[in-house]
Amino acid sequence: MRTADRESRRGNSCRPSHADTESARGAFARRIRRKAKPFVAQRGFSLLELIAVIVLIAIAVTVASISISSSLTSVKIQAASRDLVAALRYTRGQAVVKREQKTLDIDLEAMSYTVPGKEPVKFPDKIEVKLLTAQSELIHEKAGRIRFYPDGSSTGGHVSIIAGTREWRVNVGWLTGEVDLEELKER
Repeated sequence: MRTADRESRRGNSCRPSHADTESARGAFARRIRRKAKPFVAQRGFSLLELIAVIVLIAIAVTVASISISSSLTSVKIQAASRDLVAALRYTRGQAVVKREQKTLDIDLEAMSYTVPGKEPVKFPDKIEVKLLTAQSELIHEKAGRIRFYPDGSSTGGHVSIIAGTREWRVNVGWLTGEVDLEELKER
């Protein structure tokens, strides 16, 4: 009996039957087939989604360009104000160095100013310029000048450069001829 038990154990444990081998191969093949799925194209974006993204990008670009445009206008106005300050200081320096009166002429009709011995300089478009100077220095209703004397003093006054709600004022002191630029609060 022991021998029969050994053989039956040996037969069951060491050598699988043909049916067991076939079923194991079939299960293995089914596992492989389940893992190796046929190539399926991945889902892309729909036309509606693409159009929505393009519209959002267009809105963002529009907002950014408007912001940049207003910033550029502000920068141009500030630069024009600084250029006018430099021109007034140059005119004052020429009066002191050459020991003779020098004037900076401002023409509100032509939207320009003229430094002694140089070509007229135009103000940027889309701004308003106002001149306040001594009555004796008005050339006509839309033009005037600021005069500097050899001792550095001047007739004084100020030039306002206005763009939208912002205003920059170039002040010229009558006693010292000192020129400074101030940005006023929004009007």
